[in-house]
Amino acid sequence: MRASIGGVVRPVAAFLGLAMLALVVVTPLEIRDQAVLGAVIFAFALILNRFAGRLATLALIVISVAASTRYLYWRLTMTVAAELSADVVFGGLLLLAELYAFTMLLLGYFQSLHPLERKPVPLPEDTRRWPSVDVFIPTYNEPLAVVRATVLAAKALDWPADKLNIYLLDDGRRDAFRAFAAQAGVGYLIRPDNKHAKAGNLNAALGRTRGEFIAIFDCDHVPTRSFLQTTMGWFLRDKKLGMLQTPHHFYSPDPFERNLRTFRNVPNEGELFYGLIQPTNDLWNAAFFCGSCAVLRRSALEDVGGVAVETVTEDAHTALKMHRKGYNTAYLSLPQAAGLATESLSAHVGQRIRWARGMAQIFRVDNPLLGRGLSLPQRLCYLGAMLHFLYGIPRLIFLTAPLGYLVFDLHIFNAIPLAVLAHWAPHMAHALVTNSRTQGGFRHSFWSEIYETCLAAYITIPTTIALLNPKAGTFNVTAKGAGQVDSIFFDRRIAMPYLALCGLNLVALGFGVWRLATGQGAFGVLGVNLGWTAYNLLILAATAAVAWETRQVRQKHRIPVKLPAMLRLEDGRTLRCTTSDLSLGGASLSLGGDRTFHRGDALHLSIFTGGDELPLPVQVVRHDGGALRVRFPHLTVDEESHLVQALFSRADAWLGWRKQEQRDRPVAAFLQITGKALAGSFRLLRHRRAAPQPGAPGGAA
Repeated sequence: MRASIGGVVRPVAAFLGLAMLALVVVTPLEIRDQAVLGAVIFAFALILNRFAGRLATLALIVISVAASTRYLYWRLTMTVAAELSADVVFGGLLLLAELYAFTMLLLGYFQSLHPLERKPVPLPEDTRRWPSVDVFIPTYNEPLAVVRATVLAAKALDWPADKLNIYLLDDGRRDAFRAFAAQAGVGYLIRPDNKHAKAGNLNAALGRTRGEFIAIFDCDHVPTRSFLQTTMGWFLRDKKLGMLQTPHHFYSPDPFERNLRTFRNVPNEGELFYGLIQPTNDLWNAAFFCGSCAVLRRSALEDVGGVAVETVTEDAHTALKMHRKGYNTAYLSLPQAAGLATESLSAHVGQRIRWARGMAQIFRVDNPLLGRGLSLPQRLCYLGAMLHFLYGIPRLIFLTAPLGYLVFDLHIFNAIPLAVLAHWAPHMAHALVTNSRTQGGFRHSFWSEIYETCLAAYITIPTTIALLNPKAGTFNVTAKGAGQVDSIFFDRRIAMPYLALCGLNLVALGFGVWRLATGQGAFGVLGVNLGWTAYNLLILAATAAVAWETRQVRQKHRIPVKLPAMLRLEDGRTLRCTTSDLSLGGASLSLGGDRTFHRGDALHLSIFTGGDELPLPVQVVRHDGGALRVRFPHLTVDEESHLVQALFSRADAWLGWRKQEQRDRPVAAFLQITGKALAGSFRLLRHRRAAPQPGAPGGAA
C-alpha cells in the first residue's frame, strides 16, 4: 500500500514542482519588482549555502536553474526585435552563445550532482584465481629518458610474475628502445607502419598478446606498485565490466600552474574532470576511457573491434562503443599513476586542439543522442563532454560583443540597461554561488574563463571543420620530456589571438570613454558595455600572462617526499637522514650531526620504503648546514629500478597531493586573477621592445 501511494505522490509532487518552476520563469514583473525578487532570493541562497548536505546543494541548483531559465525566457520573449537588421543579427549571435552557455550550465549541474565514491574491491586471497594482465606502454617519438621510469615501475607492479607481461610498443622503431627493453626484461613490439597512430599501435599489440586484461599507460605515466591490486577486484565482481579508469595525475606543473605560479595551490585544469565529472559519470555507468592509467577487459575490447580508429580521441570513442554494446565502465578516484603535464603553452594548446577535434568527430560519426544501446543519463554525459569542446565560437562572441555598441552603435540588447541587470545579475550570481559550492574543491571561480579564452581561437576552426568533415585532420603526439627553458620569454606567436582580442577591447574601451565624455550614447548602456569590456580585458590579460614561459632549468622534476634514509660514508660509518625531495636526477636530504661533506664526495644512500631497503650511489653537490644535496651518477638498470620504486611506486605516493589546495572563495579567486592579469600586463609593457630569444620561436626575452 505504501509503495502504491509513493508511486502516485512522487509524480504528482514532481508535476507540481515543475508547474511552480514554470510559473516563476514566465511571470512578468516590473523592473523594480524583478530587482527586489532577485535580491531576496539571492540572499536566501547565500543563507542556504551555509548549510552542509546534498539537499541544500540540490536546492541551490534548482534556484540557479530557475533564475537562469527566467533570464533566458526574458531574453527570448522581450529583447529580440522582430524586424531584420544588423542589431538583430549580432544580437542573435550573442543570444545563441548564451543559449549554449545555459545548456552547458544544465549539463554541468547534471554531471556534478552526485559523484559516486567507488572504493577498491579486495582480490581473492588465492593468487591462482587472479587473471592474467598485459601492460601496454605505447611510444612514438618520446625520449627514452621519459619511458624508462614507466617501464621499470611496471616491472615492480604487485602481481604474480607468471600472470603479468609488459610490452613496450615502439612506433618509432628505435634500436635504443629495443636494447633497453631487453635490459629491463620486457617485451618489445613494433609494426611496419604507423597507421591510425596510438590506436593502431594498441590494436597491433592486441593481436599479438593473450592476457585476459590489458592495462594501458602512456609512456610518461608511471604506475604505483598497487595499481593492479587496486583496480582488478572490480573486474572479478562485475563480469560485464569492460573498462576501469583511474585519474591522470601529474607531478609536474602545467603551463598555467608554472607560468602563473599556482602549482598545488589552485586546482589545475584537469581536476574538475577527474575529481568531479568522472565520478558523477560513474554513477550513470558513463565513465570515459581516457587513454592511459586504465584497465580493459580483452574480450570486451575485441567485441567492439579493438580501440576505435575513426576519430583522434580513440579513448572516449572506445568507451562509447562499449556502452552501446551493453558493457559497464567504472572510475576509481584514487591516483595510482603519475605523469608529466604539458610542458609549454604551445604544447598544451596542441593537445587540446586534438581533444576538441576528436570530440567533434565523435559527435558527427557516432552521435550519442542517436543510435541504440545508451541510457538517457549516458547520452547526457557524452553530450556534455562533446558540447564542452564547442565553446570556441561562444567564447569569442562574449569577448567581442561589447564592440557592437561601443564602436558600431549596434543595440544587440533590445532592452534598457536596468532591465538587463535586473534579469542577468540573478542568473550569473546564482550560477557563481552554485558552481562554487558543487565544483569549488576542483575548480576555482573565474578560472574556466581563462582556460577557455586560452583555447577559444585555436579550437574554433578545427572543431568546425570536424563537424563538417569528420575525416579531416591527423593525430598529433604531445611532446613530453624536453621541457628545459633556458630563459624567461614571452611566446608572442601563441599569444597572438589574446593580444589581438586585447587590442579590440582596448579600442572599444577608448570609444566608450570618448562617447561617455562627449555625451554620445545613453549613460546606462555605455556603463554596462564598459564594465563588460573591462572584465574581458581582465580575463584576456590573465590569459596572456600564461604565455610568459618561466625558466625551467631542470629536465627532471623534484617531487617533495619524506622517506627515512641512511648514508653510508667512505669510512664505513652510517648516518641517518630523511629525504626532503627526490627526482630522477638527485635528492635533497635532511640530516643532523656536524659532519662536513664536500662537493664530489662519493657516498651510498639507502632509502627505506614499504619494508624494503633501496641502495643507490650518490655524489655530493652541495652541503649547507643540515641540508645535503646529492645527485645520482650513472645508474645500472637495477639501481635505476630502486630509484623509481622509491620515487613513483609507493602505493601512497600521490594520495595526499591535493591537501594544500584551498577550497574556492569567489572574491579571493577574482582578486587573485586580477593580480595575475596586472602582473602579466606590466611585465609585457616592460619587455615590449625585447627581441625573440634563440630557441623560443615567436618569443620575447
